[in-house]
Formats: sequence, structure tokens, C-alpha cells
Amino acid sequence: MSYHLGLDSSTQSLKGLIIDAAAGTIVAQMTVNFAKDLPQYQAAYSPSGDPLEKHAEPLLWVAALDLLFTRMQAEGAPLDRVVGIAGSGQQHGSVYLNSRADAILAGLDPAKNLIEQLAPALSRQTSPIWMDSSTSAQCAEVSAAIGARLQTDTGSPAIERFTGAQIRKFYQQEPAAYAATASIHLVSSFMASLLCGSHAPIDYGDAAGMNLLNLHTLTWDPAICEASAPGLLGKLPPAVPTHTVIGKLSPYFAKYGFSNDVTISAWTGDNPASLVGTGATRPGLAVVSLGTSDTFFAVLDPYRTDPEGCGHVFGNPTGGFMCLTCFKNGSLARERVCEEAGVDWTFFDVTAFQQTPVGNHGQLALPWFEAEITPPVLTPGLRANFDFANAAAATRIRAVIEAQILSIRVHSQWIGNFETIRVTGGASRSTGILQTLANVFQATVETIAVQDSAALGAAMLAAHVVGRHSYAALSKALAPAIATFTPDPASGRIYQDLLDTYLQLEATAKG
Repeated sequence: MSYHLGLDSSTQSLKGLIIDAAAGTIVAQMTVNFAKDLPQYQAAYSPSGDPLEKHAEPLLWVAALDLLFTRMQAEGAPLDRVVGIAGSGQQHGSVYLNSRADAILAGLDPAKNLIEQLAPALSRQTSPIWMDSSTSAQCAEVSAAIGARLQTDTGSPAIERFTGAQIRKFYQQEPAAYAATASIHLVSSFMASLLCGSHAPIDYGDAAGMNLLNLHTLTWDPAICEASAPGLLGKLPPAVPTHTVIGKLSPYFAKYGFSNDVTISAWTGDNPASLVGTGATRPGLAVVSLGTSDTFFAVLDPYRTDPEGCGHVFGNPTGGFMCLTCFKNGSLARERVCEEAGVDWTFFDVTAFQQTPVGNHGQLALPWFEAEITPPVLTPGLRANFDFANAAAATRIRAVIEAQILSIRVHSQWIGNFETIRVTGGASRSTGILQTLANVFQATVETIAVQDSAALGAAMLAAHVVGRHSYAALSKALAPAIATFTPDPASGRIYQDLLDTYLQLEATAKG
């Protein structure tokens, strides 16, 4: 009996999930929470003190991998039966390695932990991550150099959090460290490199989030790379399809009980992996992921780009393309509102919606506690069209949730209309949020059993690439709909009328 392991290195945790593809079951799960389990490392902070800057310590992800496998082994997870591993990483984050990395990766010593071995391989001690909005100047420079084809060819205009602008800022501010950098990885390819014991390629799904990959040729664009930083093309790993086998598991990991014949396939980004994990690899089905950030994504056919420049095009792990719109202030904003309201999650998820009317009497609040991505707003702060601070807790909660979902609707319209939306992420447990989503979109909303859709998607990728299991069979068994919320037409009319109010608030908030 053979199993497949999916790993997801996200903003707040590293998750591992093992599936029995033949039986269609999940046989083991484990999570390492960064704040709780590895507080000595920073997962999102500003090295310079600039609130727009957000970096992580890459050694955090290294330590998490060691800890995750240690715990899975201690819990009796059947690591010895794993024959294939794939994974996903938070998109856009970058890791910088020097020329010593080749020998270090190839010679990992099981008598030592990963941290002490990988530390000397870093040419940069921090990794800018997707929450970083500090590269507006660099975006403007690359846009001026390349012009409109930056968006038409890479799927996105110049975006602050995208890797190309982050690399340019590094080159400009730390030229010596940039010169000492031999390889630049994404979080996904860096983690895959640890497993393989050699430099892993970057898959099309994650590479598309760099503003460097030409989606028409599916190769790094030489002119865009050079406009981002001199010699950058020579520092990037190859770009490959997600279905690429990239090597065997390094002998280092045998100490956790893995066999000596485990196949590693290319890692991808967390959003492309979630497309697979939610069973949304076919046209006509959209996904809303309610995680640290909120995202709306779906298969894109034919290829096109967002006229407003907020939405993005990535590679679809199963072939072709997917589209995505990201909203930075997702669950972290909801957690803050819940905490400041002094209520528990039952009140937030259920009671608040029972105590307030649909539409909330036109009262809306945009919880932009972090600089927002969609729409692009660099000045943090909550914006409301009523006295938010003195309103009842239930009113504040509905104002925030309805504004978040109206924003998702407004900024996803370029993708098209969908009759069915699948929801994943921690907030997909909230009946109030799910019914509001159904009413705003006037679409059927489905939830699936596994909230860790990126880790599940990674495991399904491994099962497809290594075990030759079909996506259709995997989705049917592992990602069936378990709850359905149907739209209320009367509520739909209220939200249609409320759209103008939302657009006015957004326009005022953007200044």
C-alpha cells in the first residue's frame, strides 16, 4: 500500500497531509504553527521598521520542516509508505542562496539538524513575503522600462508584492549581497530543494507570481529580468510544468522513517495547489479561500488579463491558466475585529448575523488594517461610512463581512459569473459568512471536508504525478461538497442596491 504526502508552507504554518489515493482517504495530518511552535523566528516583520515592509526568516521554514517530520514520526504517521511528495508555498516570497548552497544541499548530514547546515547557504538573512508593499518605486521603474506588455505577457502589471520588484529593491539597496547571490528561489522551490538535496526548478503556477515569466512562451523573459536586476536570468532556477518529477528524496530524511525511494514532484504556489485541492480544475467553478488573505480564483479560458490590474493570471497545475484576485486583509482582519468587539467566534460567525438585517442599513466598513492589495491602498486603517467605534458589536461585524464580500464580487467580475462557488480556509466554518457569500454572488456556495486545501492539493498532485491517479477520481473522493448554501433572491436585490454604496466608500477610502 503506497501513500502520497502533500506539504504546504504558508504564512502562519507548515502543514503535512498524507493520502491513500486508492482508497480516497486522508490517513495522517500534522501542523506546525509558527507563532506557537517556533516563536524564536519571525514569520512576518519589518527589518527596517517600515510598516509597508514585511519579511520572514527563511530559517523558520527550514526549522518547521524538521519539526513537522519529527512530530509526524512520533505520532506514528506512515512515512515509510510514502512514495511521492509534492508541496506548495506562500506565493511571491523569495529566498537568496550563495554559491555554497549546491554542496550544502547535496551533503546534508542526518546527524545534524537542517538549521545549522542551511544557515551558511543564505546570502540574505530575510525573505520578503507577499505581505510586503514597500516596492512602489521599483514597480514604477520596471513598468517604465517594459511598458504595457509587462501585464499582457506576465499576467499582471508591476505589483509591489511580486518577486521581480522585491529582487530589484534588494539589488539596489544591497548590491554586494545581490552579487554574492547565486540562486534565487521562491518559498516553494526552496522547500523542494531541501527535500531533493539539490536546486529545484520553479513551476509555472508559482513562477507566474514573479512578474518575470512570459506566459506566452512559458520561459523567463530576458528583457524583464534584466530590467528588474542585472544578471537576474542567471540566478533563476528553470521554469517547468507542475507535473515535472524533480528528483528523489534526499537520504537525510531517512532518519524520519522515509524509504530510500520517494519521488519528489515540482512544488507550486499555495493558490494553484488550492485550485487542485478544492476540485476546481474545471471551468465554471470558482473558489473563495478565506485565509490569512482572501482570494477568489478559477480556471481561466481563454487567456486574458484584468483591465483594472488587480487580478492576476497564474499557471494552472493541471494545464493552462488560472486567474486570481487577492485581498490582503482577510482572516487577520476578521480576528482583529472579533477581538476588539470582545466577542467569541460563535457570536462572530452566527449570532451577529441573526441580530442584524441583511444590508446592515447601508453601514459598511473596510478593515484595511494592513496596506491593501485589492484595491491597492498603501495607507492602512479601517474605513467606514458610519460611527464604527460606537456601534454595537453585531453591527460592526456585519459591516466588515459584507464589505469584504462585496469587494470580492466587485473585483472578480472581470473573471466572469459563476453558478457555484466553493469555499475553503478557516472562515469557511462560519455559516453567517457563507450565507452572505451566497446572497451577494447569487450563487450556490459549497464547502468541502478539508479546510487545508493547499496541502490536500499538493498531496493530490503527488498522487497524480507519481501514482498516475486521475484528478477527477481524486476530487470525487477527497474533495466532495459537504454543505450547500443557496442564495436568497430578496437578499440578492438588497446587495445589488448596496453595491453603489460600497463603491462610493471604496472610492472615498482610496482618496
